[in-house]
Amino acid sequence: MELPATFNDLIEEANNLDLYQKLIQQLNKDLALANVDFEFELEVLPSSLKLMLHETVYKLVQEKFMDYLNLLYIIDVSEDKVKQLDGSDTVVMSEHVAFFILQREWQKVWFKNVYQ
Repeated sequence: MELPATFNDLIEEANNLDLYQKLIQQLNKDLALANVDFEFELEVLPSSLKLMLHETVYKLVQEKFMDYLNLLYIIDVSEDKVKQLDGSDTVVMSEHVAFFILQREWQKVWFKNVYQ
């Protein structure tokens, strides 16, 4: 499986396979496991998903760093990918991390769909 390179590619692939809601459900499940007090509506627009996830990650980095690390651990975001980011601009870094989160969640959903 090759991971989508952009947010738009990811959403397009999820919609084409009719798995967008499964992606949101998986994200909500992992947010709850990480004790992040946020849940997406299943009908959330992709643009809103991107913006709200970015904002959530940014707030976690700024205000609850241990919760942020816990979220990355529970979702299983690649530590190497995160370490390669430039941490000098938290806004940009959190945007990249939000995309890494969506990529990993998409990977989980895709595998579950293919191998059930």
